[in-house]
Amino acid sequence: MNKIIVGMHQPNMLPWIGYFYKIFQSDVFILVDDIQFIKSGSSYTNSFTINERGQTVKLTVPIKRVKGLTQNINEIYPIDFEWKRKYKKRIELAYCKCPYYKKEKEFIFDLLSNPISNQSQYNIHFIKEIVKRLEIDTTIEISSLMKSTAVENPTERIIHLAKMVNATHYISGRGGDNYQEHQLFKENNIHLTYSNFIDFEYPQYRTEKFVKGLSIIDVIFNIGFENLKKQFEEMYNENSKLNI
Repeated sequence: MNKIIVGMHQPNMLPWIGYFYKIFQSDVFILVDDIQFIKSGSSYTNSFTINERGQTVKLTVPIKRVKGLTQNINEIYPIDFEWKRKYKKRIELAYCKCPYYKKEKEFIFDLLSNPISNQSQYNIHFIKEIVKRLEIDTTIEISSLMKSTAVENPTERIIHLAKMVNATHYISGRGGDNYQEHQLFKENNIHLTYSNFIDFEYPQYRTEKFVKGLSIIDVIFNIGFENLKKQFEEMYNENSKLNI
């Protein structure tokens, strides 16, 4: 039986580097868009972080609320699109003197300007285009399009989706250990492992102490796509095989 490694995550907005490294590690990556949208400040479905003079700044897109109703991620929409103008200006001010800003500005700003109104679809488009530029050949699936059976238990849902793509191995993020039922993976013959991504430092403009965990646009403007891809390849080769 061929080994098929699957990773999964909600379609975050302008995600951080580790998100894309997990895609890089996977044969199939499922963007899980048909689960409940968390309305707390910890959600990254409608927010992302940038570096402003060495400080982490979180930028959030206001979302339309439907009173009395629970919304899934693929059902949310911004209140308006004024945020695009404001946030592009802040990004420009934060990164305009970075080494790769001029080279990549048009590409990144075109993604930011995308007219897609649904927040999940907007995020998915951004993710797919970044994956394409990094020349990652992982197959991207969208859970809402997979016609999967509704499963409430988080671990059982992961296993259900993994089986739909014939996965033999599942790569979890670091936080997954807090809720995943390890025994269920064993019972379903799916090997559970954790992403071995380690934050790496790179030259960051206007930063005395390295700021980690930022949106991938930070590393793109500072070192470019080609250098980022090389870093992924080196990390993967060093930690090779993921112990899988």
